[in-house]
Amino acid sequence: MKSVVDLLSDLIRIPSNSAVSNRPVVEYATRVLHGADWSVRELPYKDAAGVEKVNLIAAPPGQDVSNHNVDLVFMCHTDTVPYATEWAAALDPLLKNGNLHGCGACDVKGFLACLLAAISQSDSTKLPDGLRLVLTAEEEIGCIGASRLVADNALRSRRMIIGEPTSLHPARAGKGYCLAEVTVWGKEAHSAHPQQGVSAIYHAARLITAIEDFAEQLAAETHSFFEPCFTTVNIGTIEGGTAKNIVPGVCRFQLEWRPIPSQSPDAVFASAEKIIERLQRSIPEFRAEIKPMRQQPGFETRADAPLVRSMEALTGRSAISIPFGSEASIFSPLAEEVIVFGPGDMRTAHSSRECVPVAELDQAVSCLTALMKAG
Repeated sequence: MKSVVDLLSDLIRIPSNSAVSNRPVVEYATRVLHGADWSVRELPYKDAAGVEKVNLIAAPPGQDVSNHNVDLVFMCHTDTVPYATEWAAALDPLLKNGNLHGCGACDVKGFLACLLAAISQSDSTKLPDGLRLVLTAEEEIGCIGASRLVADNALRSRRMIIGEPTSLHPARAGKGYCLAEVTVWGKEAHSAHPQQGVSAIYHAARLITAIEDFAEQLAAETHSFFEPCFTTVNIGTIEGGTAKNIVPGVCRFQLEWRPIPSQSPDAVFASAEKIIERLQRSIPEFRAEIKPMRQQPGFETRADAPLVRSMEALTGRSAISIPFGSEASIFSPLAEEVIVFGPGDMRTAHSSRECVPVAELDQAVSCLTALMKAG
């Protein structure tokens, strides 16, 4: 029986960024699950590039893995973000100063290793009915695997614990994640004669300024359980123009927002549409379009929910909120109680600083083992 550190080290060594197949990770987990006599059900599909991706549902011995009405689900995504080329040791796990370093160490292979360790160390024949382990694909690029599970009605659970690094605090609420692409059109011309054209970049700048002003207004609607306590807005990428001496004919940027649970994920999108309409009325040559790319709401489980209280007691840590998106947004409308939980700190993730404290791995295994037994 491998330790949780050995399991995580093995998982880190498996390349699994969202562009490649996650099957090697799923197959590794399947070997451990079969060793504990769990049954598995694969739900493979092809991504937009034709690459095979696999969702997996696993059940303890004696339970029907095809039964989609269950009581408690432990969910974990299997993909990571790409790592920088200068991070030569990304797939070479390093144990240093009580932390295990590597790509995916905390986001979120650490949680998967803890689940596999808990299952390996438990008497699977004594686990309560309605328990499932679910592995998903393509979380990092839009929770695609989780969305497919919902669309296929493959799973309905009363309670869910979804793996993400929370430093072992049970996160009972989280902001949503929304993304849209904005295209602004102009008219190309020689830059020596700008009056013959219309600058898409200048018009995009006006639109961005208006969006920035609107973003400041969002601070008026607050949710005290979050920091920052309001819906945040960001424009993370922008591109446009053909050459330095051409009036740009097109400019595109991505608009991202993270809504608090009390706010509709459509609210910022609708406001951006109104800003565009207002600019079109005031500037005859202004032309722009906004297209949604991802709209996932926030989630919130009540503070006195039994699962929240159980997790607080097991971990000795109070419930928190998370400012980042997760698969909880996909499943919270279908489940009574949803919690995000896992070892590690998200502030180290998606970088060469990524690591997870070994002490948190060990404690997470104990918590998950207790939850599985209690059902």
